[in-house]
Amino acid sequence: MIKNGDCLSKEKIKVKTDKNKKLQVAFYWAASCGGCEIAVLDIDEKILDVVAAVDILFWPVAMDFKYKDVEAMKDNHIDVCFFNGAIRTSEQEHMAKLLRNKSKVMIAFGSCAVNGGIPGLANIANKEEIFNVSYLDNPSTDNPKKIVPKTSVKVKEGTLTLPEFYDTVKTLDQTIDVDYYLPGCPPTPDLIMTAVGAIVENKLPPKGSVIGPLKSVCDECRFEKSEKKITKIRRIYELDKIEDKCLLEQGIICMGPATRGGCDAQCLDANMPCTGCGGPTPNSLDQGAKMISALASILGVEGEEKMSDEEVEALIDQVVDPVGTFYKYGLPAALINRRVIR
Repeated sequence: MIKNGDCLSKEKIKVKTDKNKKLQVAFYWAASCGGCEIAVLDIDEKILDVVAAVDILFWPVAMDFKYKDVEAMKDNHIDVCFFNGAIRTSEQEHMAKLLRNKSKVMIAFGSCAVNGGIPGLANIANKEEIFNVSYLDNPSTDNPKKIVPKTSVKVKEGTLTLPEFYDTVKTLDQTIDVDYYLPGCPPTPDLIMTAVGAIVENKLPPKGSVIGPLKSVCDECRFEKSEKKITKIRRIYELDKIEDKCLLEQGIICMGPATRGGCDAQCLDANMPCTGCGGPTPNSLDQGAKMISALASILGVEGEEKMSDEEVEALIDQVVDPVGTFYKYGLPAALINRRVIR
């Protein structure tokens, strides 16, 4: 249950001190789709158990809160903060730091907070390129005055402000100190309840732990595995029939070997390959690199020692989007976490 296999601390954090007082909990949504916020409701009737054990002090997606409400709190007033989303703007950075000061325990909640998530794929570009595509060089955008967002603009009523849009998307722990990690896009109801149960019962693991199993998605997958080599990479819609065997061995890139389990391989049960939302398996320095290594081990022709360099290159060229495939949820957390633009 330790992030990437390494315990950052042997300290076990205690959050419940008064049995007669409910835990004080906060939720926040930064650079993400918001699915993690909705996942809290996916625990169904168990939400009643959560409500009986906690008071929600801050949850902007569900209730009306203002910055001043959090700023007025004393430091460590919040027992646990579930922070979902990567850090893309100055507002998100400000809220991450503010909530860190106000919270005893900070949990990176979901793929975007833990590893940068899909918003982190923006690290292949910079602010200027993103604004060009979004507001200027786009056939669906009507912007004859070439207006792009600015951090402040004066109007007759006063000055309007927007957060600064950063060049680089960062994970939550690249911005503040994080106590625990709850991966998934979104985390499954079982993992959420495991986290809530550990908090309520004061049985949290050592600081730096991932709240999730140590096994990979492959360990939870129903498909049979063998040592079959592949000579062609396909996308799922290119198969006439999906056989009841490992998708990798059918030429479909499945991130299962490089991805932490805990999801019960639900995507694979629906005949869809794992895309890696659980983050790297324990002891992996780089999820994409591990997957590329796993893929390399099954490239080839049965009975032949190895493919030629030209054959390998031609096979790899069949991967339509390497960054989006191998680093779909984890580019900001990767060893090479952004494109260098000069």
